[in-house]
Amino acid sequence: MFEKEIEDWKECLQPEDQRILAEILSMTKRHKCAYCQGDDVKVSQLWCALVELKKMLDKMQKVQTVLEEPFRAIVEVGDAEKRKAVERLVREIVRPTDVPSEQATKKLVESLMKF
Repeated sequence: MFEKEIEDWKECLQPEDQRILAEILSMTKRHKCAYCQGDDVKVSQLWCALVELKKMLDKMQKVQTVLEEPFRAIVEVGDAEKRKAVERLVREIVRPTDVPSEQATKKLVESLMKF
């Protein structure tokens, strides 16, 4: 009927969340000299935690950018090959013989490449 009173609110968190919070607090300790000088130490500590999280986010974005480059190159090569294949197939079917049919073939390839 009566729940046991919890001494530390962090005990109500899931174990994984407790671990994450402990990690963030540990990173924030680097700024202890700074946040202890603040008017409200707890609020200053939160701001320092935000600084650390922003650093982590920036680092992850740099890694993501580096990892994206090879995939973009693969997509570009794939698009070029797709264009060649579509153009080859359209030329086999349409068999342009003059300038207007050549232009129409190019327009058809461009249209098909949008799909």
